[in-house]
Amino acid sequence: MENDQIIETIDENGEVVKFELYDIVEMENQEYALLLPLDDEDDSNELVLMKLTKNGDEYLFETIDDDDEFERVAQYVESLDDEE
Repeated sequence: MENDQIIETIDENGEVVKFELYDIVEMENQEYALLLPLDDEDDSNELVLMKLTKNGDEYLFETIDDDDEFERVAQYVESLDDEE
Protein backbone atom coordinates (compact mmCIF):
# COMPACT_ATOMS: atom_id res chain seq x y z
CA MET A 1 0.00 0.00 0.00
CA GLU A 2 1.35 3.39 -0.99
CA ASN A 3 1.91 5.92 1.78
CA ASP A 4 0.42 9.30 0.85
CA GLN A 5 2.64 12.27 1.52
CA ILE A 6 0.77 14.92 3.47
CA ILE A 7 2.17 18.46 3.45
CA GLU A 8 1.07 21.11 5.95
CA THR A 9 1.49 24.80 5.17
CA ILE A 10 0.31 28.00 6.81
CA ASP A 11 -1.97 30.20 4.68
CA GLU A 12 -2.11 34.00 4.68
CA ASN A 13 -4.62 33.88 7.57
CA GLY A 14 -2.24 31.86 9.77
CA GLU A 15 -4.34 28.70 9.42
CA VAL A 16 -2.84 25.27 8.79
CA VAL A 17 -3.77 23.87 5.37
CA LYS A 18 -3.13 20.23 4.48
CA PHE A 19 -2.22 19.01 1.00
CA GLU A 20 -1.42 15.69 -0.56
CA LEU A 21 1.76 15.72 -2.64
CA TYR A 22 0.53 14.80 -6.12
CA ASP A 23 3.73 15.15 -8.15
CA ILE A 24 7.02 17.02 -8.46
CA VAL A 25 8.11 18.46 -11.80
CA GLU A 26 11.37 20.11 -12.76
CA MET A 27 11.58 23.06 -15.12
CA GLU A 28 14.56 25.34 -15.77
CA ASN A 29 16.57 23.66 -12.97
CA GLN A 30 13.84 24.45 -10.42
CA GLU A 31 11.54 21.90 -8.80
CA TYR A 32 7.83 22.58 -8.36
CA ALA A 33 5.31 20.61 -6.31
CA LEU A 34 1.79 19.84 -7.45
CA LEU A 35 -0.44 19.60 -4.38
CA LEU A 36 -4.05 18.51 -3.90
CA PRO A 37 -5.90 20.34 -1.08
CA LEU A 38 -7.27 17.87 1.48
CA ASP A 39 -9.66 20.40 3.06
CA ASP A 40 -11.31 21.30 -0.24
CA GLU A 41 -14.93 22.13 0.65
CA ASP A 42 -16.10 22.56 -2.94
CA ASP A 43 -14.46 19.31 -4.19
CA SER A 44 -12.97 21.08 -7.20
CA ASN A 45 -9.80 18.96 -6.92
CA GLU A 46 -7.85 21.93 -8.22
CA LEU A 47 -4.10 21.43 -8.03
CA VAL A 48 -1.99 23.95 -6.16
CA LEU A 49 1.42 24.79 -7.63
CA MET A 50 4.28 25.66 -5.27
CA LYS A 51 8.01 26.20 -5.68
CA LEU A 52 10.24 23.67 -3.92
CA THR A 53 13.48 24.85 -2.36
CA LYS A 54 15.87 22.76 -0.34
CA ASN A 55 17.17 24.00 2.99
CA GLY A 56 19.70 21.46 4.23
CA ASP A 57 17.79 18.18 4.40
CA GLU A 58 14.38 19.86 4.42
CA TYR A 59 12.20 20.89 1.50
CA LEU A 60 10.39 24.21 1.75
CA PHE A 61 7.17 24.85 -0.17
CA GLU A 62 6.88 28.45 -1.33
CA THR A 63 4.19 30.30 -3.23
CA ILE A 64 5.18 31.48 -6.70
CA ASP A 65 4.97 35.26 -6.46
CA ASP A 66 6.08 35.97 -10.04
CA ASP A 67 3.01 35.79 -12.33
CA ASP A 68 5.13 35.08 -15.43
CA GLU A 69 6.94 32.22 -13.68
CA PHE A 70 3.63 30.79 -12.48
CA GLU A 71 2.16 30.91 -16.01
CA ARG A 72 5.24 29.20 -17.53
CA VAL A 73 5.13 26.40 -14.96
CA ALA A 74 1.34 25.97 -15.30
CA GLN A 75 1.65 25.70 -19.09
CA TYR A 76 4.51 23.21 -18.73
CA VAL A 77 2.43 21.04 -16.36
CA GLU A 78 -0.53 21.19 -18.76
CA SER A 79 1.73 20.10 -21.63
CA LEU A 80 2.83 17.08 -19.55
CA ASP A 81 -0.84 16.16 -19.02
CA ASP A 82 -1.46 16.43 -22.77
CA GLU A 83 1.38 13.97 -23.50
CA GLU A 84 -0.08 11.28 -21.22
